[in-house]
Amino acid sequence: MERLNKFLASCGVASRRGADKLIEEGKVKVNGKVVTELGVSVNPANDTVTVDGIKVKPVADYSYIMLYKPKGCITTVSDDKGRKTVYDYLTDVNIPHLVPVGRLDYDTEGLLILTNDGDLTYSLTHPSHEVEKTYLVKVEGEMPEHKLAQLRKGVIVDGEKTNRSRVKLIEYKDGISRLRVTITEGRNRQIRKMFEAVERQVVFLKRIAVGELRLGGLARGAYRYLTDEEIAYLKTL
Repeated sequence: MERLNKFLASCGVASRRGADKLIEEGKVKVNGKVVTELGVSVNPANDTVTVDGIKVKPVADYSYIMLYKPKGCITTVSDDKGRKTVYDYLTDVNIPHLVPVGRLDYDTEGLLILTNDGDLTYSLTHPSHEVEKTYLVKVEGEMPEHKLAQLRKGVIVDGEKTNRSRVKLIEYKDGISRLRVTITEGRNRQIRKMFEAVERQVVFLKRIAVGELRLGGLARGAYRYLTDEEIAYLKTL
């Protein structure tokens, strides 16, 4: 027997947390019956599981892609406002259940991992794992030491204090401060809100690394498959 959310993750449908949401929304059936209760177990050998009416089964071969997400697109399959999505840059990729690991907002660019390995998605996005994400940030105005110290110690974002972070001022030039920021959380628009908490406006935001996996020289909108060594590394995080 296997927990339903873990089974769905092994099918590449979503991370375990994403699978829980699908279950709660009534989109999952086991042997023809809708399941909305979390914690249900299934027998992969005998039970039939469907999501939105489509039968799912564990993925035999996983795929792992790094995309340089440009700003001006969203990290979803489709958009009711007609905006570009990250999948518009993967038109020649035909991999079922390929999903982003975490999200980058519309105005943020940089490193985005996509995979159909639900267990890896879960481990990289679950808050308890505290996987480091590093960003290049540009903000309006100077960043005096006391504001940098505030960010490092944690600031209040949406009523809750952020974890400690690493913040390094690279330079201040022409009214713009360039910084390198490393966080271990993944809250909605977290970097932007952190700087708003110290009265600074982010004008450029780019994710350059997940752990030690770096964007490198990949061009905007381009992608590549991860190497075996990179995949093995991500599974240690």
